[in-house]
Amino acid sequence: MKLPSYRIVNLAQAFGSLLLIIIAIAYFERSLNLEPCYLCMMQRGVIVAIGTICALAAVHNPQQFGQKVYSSLSLTLVLAGIYFSGKQLWLQSLPGSHVPSCGFPVRHLFENFSTIEAITMLLQGDGNCADVRWQLMGLSMPGWVMVCFVGFGTIGVIQFLRKS
Repeated sequence: MKLPSYRIVNLAQAFGSLLLIIIAIAYFERSLNLEPCYLCMMQRGVIVAIGTICALAAVHNPQQFGQKVYSSLSLTLVLAGIYFSGKQLWLQSLPGSHVPSCGFPVRHLFENFSTIEAITMLLQGDGNCADVRWQLMGLSMPGWVMVCFVGFGTIGVIQFLRKS
């Protein structure tokens, strides 16, 4: 079976990440009025970064070494995304007495703390990250986002291993 070109696959990944962000903002935030928690924001940032890397790879359309560099960057981001999704799933599995206390809203963090302090707080998550506010077929939102990261990772591995 012949795979689509390297450029087409990267464009599809960039479009997929854009679609995920649009769904997150238009549907979950605007329609369902779900406020994203700290780890949700980190996962969104990773999805945007993956989309950006894939868009740059599509525009640049490098030879094999460059393809491996872009794929490696994408795979590194996928691992970060899986970490954030996994951490949120872990927080959601904790009994109520072990859930950390809730923190400030994300906007408040960046308005009142240095960027480094705000990012450190985002990386840790808080009690809001443990709330399961939406599910589909028994999986909460970070579970579905992890499925997306696994998909991006699978494509990244294929892109890394393919010959020009």
